[in-house]
Amino acid sequence: MAKPLNYKRIVLKLSGESLMGGQEFGIDPKILDQFATEIIEASELGVEVAVVVGGGNIYRGVKDSVDGIQKVQGDHMGMLATMINALALQNALESKNKYTRLMSAIAMMQFAEPFIRRKAIRHLEKGRIVIFGCGTGNPYFTTDTAAALRAVEIDADAIFKGTRVDGIYDSDPEKNPNALQIPTITYSEMLQKGLRIMDLTAITMCQENKLPIVVFNMNKPGNLKRVLTGEGIGSKVTM
Repeated sequence: MAKPLNYKRIVLKLSGESLMGGQEFGIDPKILDQFATEIIEASELGVEVAVVVGGGNIYRGVKDSVDGIQKVQGDHMGMLATMINALALQNALESKNKYTRLMSAIAMMQFAEPFIRRKAIRHLEKGRIVIFGCGTGNPYFTTDTAAALRAVEIDADAIFKGTRVDGIYDSDPEKNPNALQIPTITYSEMLQKGLRIMDLTAITMCQENKLPIVVFNMNKPGNLKRVLTGEGIGSKVTM
């Protein structure tokens, strides 16, 4: 008997850095393939999946080699980097025979649809994976904020933040081996403790719209499916 699903529609937030694998920048084909498999498994459970992916794996490589880039110009470069990652993810998903739609906050009509809320929802209802590129389309906003904004717009049940650690901890588990995982925490508690799992604008938007954030280790195969079926892994931020 199939396990009941805790979520019907989610926005999965992936960092650009997560696509690097062991590389200094760029895209690791093995990681990309793993993420595509995980997303398809989630979709086949009956979950409607939208994805927001960052661009730090590409923009960081540019930033390390070029000095004096103005903030707004740099943010525009970052938006383009998210589209490179979005196109790579789309290709990985479609190579596994999964229908997708790539939607951009900035007009790129030759290879992406403009973001239109009703069309995005309709694509999800038809079982397509929807990938949102170019963040919010504005400088000074991160892809965390883009994920929160899109999740609210499409009436998602939660944001799933895929990281390389197992959830939310009381300190950085990559620096402190004695860090304790926090299974459940409220927005207020998280802010009081200074646990910035997303940027403040994204957290505020989630809090104001009562949108849960689920933090889990995306690098462990099968974890996305485990969270969706309630196996008790990861951490959750609620009201």
